[in-house]
Amino acid sequence: MRMKLIYILCIVSIFAFGCAKPPLEEMDKARVAVFTAENDANAIQYASGTVQRAREALRRMNEEADSKRYDAARAAAAEAISAAEKAIADGRAGAGRAGGESDNLITALRAEIEETSRNIASARYSQLALDYNALDSTIVRAHSTADDAEIDQTFGRYDSAMDKARSVRADLIDINQKIASAATVKKK
Repeated sequence: MRMKLIYILCIVSIFAFGCAKPPLEEMDKARVAVFTAENDANAIQYASGTVQRAREALRRMNEEADSKRYDAARAAAAEAISAAEKAIADGRAGAGRAGGESDNLITALRAEIEETSRNIASARYSQLALDYNALDSTIVRAHSTADDAEIDQTFGRYDSAMDKARSVRADLIDINQKIASAATVKKK
């Protein structure tokens, strides 16, 4: 009796493992999830490491399925889906943070441009020895670049917006340092 039970269990297990099927539905979902993450600009920009983990899990899923290790393929598919979804969520969060940061930077920039314009006017009134044509040109360029930064901000190109805003800020700092140096020279 015992031998017969072992024999039956062996046959059933061979039959069960021999008839195992790949987890096609899970694998298709994993492929779609990873494809979606790979084509999400925010996921690529702000969560590229997580997108890479999703790709790696997808690669393992395919290897496991090719080797007929379907439980491992199913687990890798679940991992790929999870990583892809996390990449998309992290991408949205990263874009939100970058959007807020660039918005704050651009908002403050307008006031800084106006303050620097007033400093140039005061320097001109005080007849400080400066190249006012160059300073005026830099202020005009600052306004134009700030406008471009706002356009980038509007279209979600936050890194470009911040780069432009930082460039303007550096020009404004340079102008204010020139004015301060000229004022110091005049006092002597």
